Amino acid sequence: MAGNTIGALFRLTTFGESHGPAIGGILDGCPAGIPLDIQAIAQEMARRRPGQSEITTQRKETDEVEFLSGLDQGVTLGTPIAFLLRNSDTRSADYDTLKDVFRPSHADYTYHAKYGQRAVAGGGRSSARETAARVVAGAIASQLLSRYGIKITGFVSRVGDIVMPALNTAPDRSAVDNNPVRCPHPETAHHMVQRIEEVKSTGDTIGGIISCIVQGVPAGLGEPVFDKLSAALAAACMSINAAHGFEFGSGFSGASMKGSEHNDEFISDADGKIRTVTNHSGGIQGGISNGMDIVFRVAFKPVSTIMKEQSTVNTAGQAEKINPAGRHDPCVVPRAVPIVEAMTALTLADHLLRNLSATLTPSDQYYRQK
Repeated sequence: MAGNTIGALFRLTTFGESHGPAIGGILDGCPAGIPLDIQAIAQEMARRRPGQSEITTQRKETDEVEFLSGLDQGVTLGTPIAFLLRNSDTRSADYDTLKDVFRPSHADYTYHAKYGQRAVAGGGRSSARETAARVVAGAIASQLLSRYGIKITGFVSRVGDIVMPALNTAPDRSAVDNNPVRCPHPETAHHMVQRIEEVKSTGDTIGGIISCIVQGVPAGLGEPVFDKLSAALAAACMSINAAHGFEFGSGFSGASMKGSEHNDEFISDADGKIRTVTNHSGGIQGGISNGMDIVFRVAFKPVSTIMKEQSTVNTAGQAEKINPAGRHDPCVVPRAVPIVEAMTALTLADHLLRNLSATLTPSDQYYRQK
């Protein structure tokens, strides 16, 4: 099974199934000598952890990270960082009735079509449980980025048809985490929670949008043509379960604008730093960061498992009716905020290291001359 690794220089490989003994990852390429704040990693895991409120799945996982290699007294060695997250609250029996049927809009059929078999309990690798490993690695990446003044802030900006007012700058993390839906606008957050509870009470689910603002990114990150920073961020975020759309800067609304309205004019500030007056580009031009805030949004579809009878077919192609059991989020976006931030951190850390490695050091030049 390919496709379990992301990154070129800062590389994460994840492993494990939703209802297996454990999930985990191997993070390779993290520079040596970085003292990691283990408590900060635990805090990020708590933000993604299930069972944190009435509007999330009630599966209970401690998500305590076991580091197996790559650290000495909490300081990175420059060698692969391997870690485990043991699964403790699995209820595989909830999936017994689904062994021979395909759940609508799930990965059941496509995994079966590709491999001829699938992990029925919890969806195996297709479960959002896998993203816990991404949050561990993303938390490490964020600590690397913070040494360069880069800060990532994600927040819920839409649930169903409820949209929060636009922001001119990134909100404080405290405002984001001050409510269970992770929307920094209190009045909007209240209505979002009400909508999720209303949908949940009927056995249904609802989608939403996560916005992300990255501050402090220097100009020059991103590779031309096929590995643009915008494309890398899109690929990273679209790899998250239930992600169905990505746009940066003006996004799709830019299609209705004229060039004279959309162009970001350059100016020099009092310190001689070049910036743009507007930021319709979302901090990325030609696939390379321009030093402005990177702004993008990720749309998430409604969770596929609904507590209502649905029509489907079994592995023999015969019609069936299913009434799914199990524990599932009525809306994925509150718990997906730290996942979006993690994928952003992993992508930016990888491109930062590519830039840092682009210039030869004196020792490299010496060996080249030899």
